[in-house]
Amino acid sequence: MSVLFTPLKLRSLQIPNRVWLSPMCMYSAADRGPDTGTPNDFHLSHLASRAAGGAGLIMVESTAVRPDGRISPWDLGLWNDRQQEAFTRVTRAITGHGAVPGIQLAHAGRKGSLDLPWRSQRYVTEAEGGWRTVAPSAVPFGPLPAPHALTVAEIGRLVDDFAAAARRARAAGFQVVEVHGAHGYLINSFLSPLGNHRTDAYGGDAARRSRFALEVVAAVRAEWPADLPVLFRTSATDWAPGGWDAEDTVRLAADLRRHGVDLLDVSTGGMVPDAGITTAPGYQVPFAAQARAATGIPTAAVGLITEPAQAERILTAGHADAVFLGRELLRNPYWPHHAALTLGAEPRWPDQYCYTVRDR
Repeated sequence: MSVLFTPLKLRSLQIPNRVWLSPMCMYSAADRGPDTGTPNDFHLSHLASRAAGGAGLIMVESTAVRPDGRISPWDLGLWNDRQQEAFTRVTRAITGHGAVPGIQLAHAGRKGSLDLPWRSQRYVTEAEGGWRTVAPSAVPFGPLPAPHALTVAEIGRLVDDFAAAARRARAAGFQVVEVHGAHGYLINSFLSPLGNHRTDAYGGDAARRSRFALEVVAAVRAEWPADLPVLFRTSATDWAPGGWDAEDTVRLAADLRRHGVDLLDVSTGGMVPDAGITTAPGYQVPFAAQARAATGIPTAAVGLITEPAQAERILTAGHADAVFLGRELLRNPYWPHHAALTLGAEPRWPDQYCYTVRDR
């Protein structure tokens, strides 16, 4: 039997297989007006098609917990009733195809207020509908403007914003929530000494730099049902001298587990521009394996996982408990069905398709 196509149980939730859609920004929400940050027909078709394609968990892209937490003005958000109601349509479509709906809650920090990536990705000024970014310290990301260094009171309000978004996510029908602590965005910039130069209770040694992340997780966990899982996405290394590294990730993983995180979604990088990362198939898998082996926390591996046999080996070797696929599922929404056939498992075809494709 293929491990990739066995269920994974996290708390009381059983996810039907271990091929999961990675959260990938689509930059397709309205950038202003009453529908700002609200999912629309594009998001519905994009996410529902991957659920019909057989992915076990459909993770909605980075969704901002407040307006100035977006990467771009076209990002999704979950800070008001209109957004919450629109997401219920998305979760119903995902569950209707037998998959589990999840959402990644995020704040972009100093890497926010950017133009569309296929256009220029330049900084969008406040006069153009952008905003001043925030961070633990006034350290700019590359050529972007220096962010506002958050006060302790502002940090507390951000923790409350994550909690409120989690509450809305559950009301909208999501069964999994993931806290985005990776890729140089706000939580990651608190964790890394390259982005956090504070000398108060939120900066300095690794324990104080981890405080904001753990406070967010605790607040989200308090709002989330006790029988449903909370995930955390981490950048296991900054790929830069003097930055966050794999040993830091192991220590954080142990703390996250004690704070109620059920699975660590392990990525890397994003803290510094042009880090010079050498990529290869599965290049981030060893970081997931290290955290899993050292702490016992379940992990998901991500990054250039493209072949069914490759994904199966990651799981059978004990390097991770699931795999997140990104670009491969953009290229082929039905990758899970084809992978199941390749590995000798039974594809989870929609009822409307199965009578014609089952034996073909």
